[in-house]
Amino acid sequence: MKYRFLLSTLFISSSFFANAQYGGKTYAITGGATGDYSWKNIRQVDIDSGKVTNDILVNGSNVNFIDGASNTELIPAAVAQISANDFVAAAAFDVQTNQLFYATMHTGQLRWINLNNQSGQLNVYTLQQQFVSSPDITDESVNVTRMCIGADGNGYALTNDGNHLYRFTTGNKPVVTDLGNLVDADSNNGLSIHNKCSSWGGDMVADAYGKLYVITATHSVFVVDVNTRIATFSGGITGLPGTYTTNAATVDDNGNIVVASSAKSQGFYKVNLASLAATKIPGSDTTYSISDLANANLLLQNESDALGGLTKIVPASANNGSGHIFPNPTKGPVFNVAFDGLPNGEYLINVTDLSGKAIFSKSVNVGIAGQVETINVTSGLAVGMYLVKVSSADKQNSFTEKVVIN
Repeated sequence: MKYRFLLSTLFISSSFFANAQYGGKTYAITGGATGDYSWKNIRQVDIDSGKVTNDILVNGSNVNFIDGASNTELIPAAVAQISANDFVAAAAFDVQTNQLFYATMHTGQLRWINLNNQSGQLNVYTLQQQFVSSPDITDESVNVTRMCIGADGNGYALTNDGNHLYRFTTGNKPVVTDLGNLVDADSNNGLSIHNKCSSWGGDMVADAYGKLYVITATHSVFVVDVNTRIATFSGGITGLPGTYTTNAATVDDNGNIVVASSAKSQGFYKVNLASLAATKIPGSDTTYSISDLANANLLLQNESDALGGLTKIVPASANNGSGHIFPNPTKGPVFNVAFDGLPNGEYLINVTDLSGKAIFSKSVNVGIAGQVETINVTSGLAVGMYLVKVSSADKQNSFTEKVVIN
C-alpha cells in the first residue's frame, strides 16, 4: 500500500510539531517608529498583545554579513551594495534549526540568522541573487513578499505576481529551487492569484498537511497545493477595518491565523480558519508598521495530532503523485478527487468524520491519466473537517487527506 507519508517524515514532524506551541516565539519585520515604512527591523513579538519582547536586528545596528555559500565574511563595500535596498516583506522561522530566514525585496537575496548564536555578535548569512531579481528595482512583480516553512521542513517563498514559487532547504547552505508559476483553480471563477489588485502582497502560512495558505494584502485567501501548484480561492477575510491591509500573517497556538498591517497601526486580528471571520486582539495596537510575521505553528496541527499525524505528506520531490483533494477548504459538500499518477482501475472513495464514522462512499473506475471525480455528499455536511480515504481494489494504491468544509 502506498501511503502519502514516510516513517522518517512522520517521526520528524511528530518530534517537532506535535502539541508544540510557538506563538510566544513569533518574529515581526517592522519599520522603526510611527510613520516609518522602511522594513529593516526584526523583532520578537507577543502576538497575544502585539508587544515587542526582544529586538533581534534594528536598522543601523552592527551586523556581520557572511556569504552563505563560502561562509566567509563580506567586505564592507559588498555589504554597502547589498544593504542599500534591502527592505524586507517575507520571513519564515525554522524551529528545527532555530534559524530565521527572510528575503530582500529588491535585490532578490535569501538571508538567515542563526538564533543559536550566543556570542553577542549578530551574523547575517546571505545567498546573493537566489530569487528572481529585476534590473529595475521598481518592478514589484518579482519581489518575494510571502514566505513560510512547510510541514515537510522546507521553506517556501512566493513572488508578488505568483509566477515563481520557490522551495529552499533550511540547512547551513540552503538550496533554492524555482518550482514555477501558480495555476488558478477552475473554481476561482476569474479571481486570479496573479491579479495585482486582489492578490499581490500579504503573507503565507502552512498547514500540517503540506498545503500553503496565501493571505493577500487585500484580505483574499488562496490555498496552494505544492505538488500541482494549483491555487484555490478560499474566500475573503471579513471583519477588518476598510483601511486595514493584511501584510503579515502567522498562526497562534489555537490554530487561528493572526494578521497585522503595514499601512495602519490598528492592532493584530485573529482570523478563524473555517469562517475567515476576524476579531481584534484586545490591547494589540502597535506603534510600528509590520510587513511580515513568522513563527513555527502550523494550521490544522491539533486536528492532525488527533489522528496521530498519519496524513502528513512527504515533500513534493518525494511524492509520486498519489492524488489530492481540491478545492480544500471547500464551500459546501462538493469537492474533487484528482487521481494524479495513479494507475487505471477500480477505486473506493470513503468520507468519514474525524472519529471514523462513515458518511459517504463511492466506487470509481479510473480509466484516464489525471482523472478527476467530483464528490457531492448529497445528504449535506456540516461545517467542519472530514477525512477522505481513497484506495484501489487491490489495496496497492491509496491516499488519505482531510477536507475542510466551510
